[in-house]
Amino acid sequence: MLGVSIITFVILLSILILVHEFGHFFAAKKSGVWVEEFGIGYPPKIFSKKIGETEYSINLLPFGGFVRLHGENSLEEVKKKGRSFLHKSVGKRALIITAGVIMNLILGVVAFATVYTITGIPEPVATGEVKIVGVSPDSPAEEVGLVEGDLIVEVQGKEVGNTEEFIGIVNENVGKDLDLTYERNGELIDVSVIARAQHPKDQGALGVVISSSEIRYRFPPFWQRPFLGIYYGVKEAFFWATTIASGLVVMVVGLFSGVFPQVAGPAGLFAITNEAVQVGIVPVINLLGLISINLAIINILPIPAVDGGRLLFLFIEKIFGKRVVPKIESAVHTIGFLVLVFLLIIVSVREVKLIREYGLSGYVEYVTGGQLQ
Repeated sequence: MLGVSIITFVILLSILILVHEFGHFFAAKKSGVWVEEFGIGYPPKIFSKKIGETEYSINLLPFGGFVRLHGENSLEEVKKKGRSFLHKSVGKRALIITAGVIMNLILGVVAFATVYTITGIPEPVATGEVKIVGVSPDSPAEEVGLVEGDLIVEVQGKEVGNTEEFIGIVNENVGKDLDLTYERNGELIDVSVIARAQHPKDQGALGVVISSSEIRYRFPPFWQRPFLGIYYGVKEAFFWATTIASGLVVMVVGLFSGVFPQVAGPAGLFAITNEAVQVGIVPVINLLGLISINLAIINILPIPAVDGGRLLFLFIEKIFGKRVVPKIESAVHTIGFLVLVFLLIIVSVREVKLIREYGLSGYVEYVTGGQLQ
């Protein structure tokens, strides 16, 4: 199964890179810019072949890709002025730069729409009960025998009908023994469990993941599903885009406070892919959509080395009516790229350490969290 996960991870990564870079490639072609090279991965080069005027290459470092445009970094290197990126209007250059992000957003919508078309339209339904949907290993909940699927009926003699009530009672009794009644297969069972004051940061006081709702699926006529899938796919993409954007704001604030953010690098993405593969093709497609939206948001940020950084220089040019010296801009992006690679290495080393400590499944639970108690 690990081999299947590796192959799936490579395929997902390849799709994401190809779609993003094809956006730049297509927009450049339509704008009359000479695309000198279309590369998957970053050099050193493993294989290349020239087709027409463009060289297509596969490179050693697999964490990205690039489209090398004629006259992208230096006016002195321009051989064909009419086909040069820097000689195109600000509008055309902006379109070429943002095309990759647009393609990632479209891919996200297509992936989510595919999931909805296959599985039907999900509708959350309140159940009026608190259900255990996960139990952490070596937790108080595991010690007293609680398992996934148990229904919490009472805590400290009080009936609970939703997660807010349950969490409130637990928080009022941190550090104490809780009298808890739960239902399993129609039988009521009473236990006493300790609500820990000190617990791992990926767990709560009891070590359970809880929910007071379930997802039911509506299955409209099959011919309607692709259209409804697109509609809900757009909504899903918008939800994740806003969620990721707000999460980035929280992350930046946390960095200034000295808090290292939970971010997924290559090793972490592989661990998450491995978990999705265990379930089936639908979670893998959903993961593809989620990562694609992530890449779109990250790439549009106004930082060097990503598309948003290049847009920032175009914005400066438009405001002041004067182009930033291409060599200076290129140097800024190169430094930004090196910084990103350095951060990627730090994240990867940290991820490998956590995966060795928790295992692939444990790592995913650690970084994704949940509603923990």
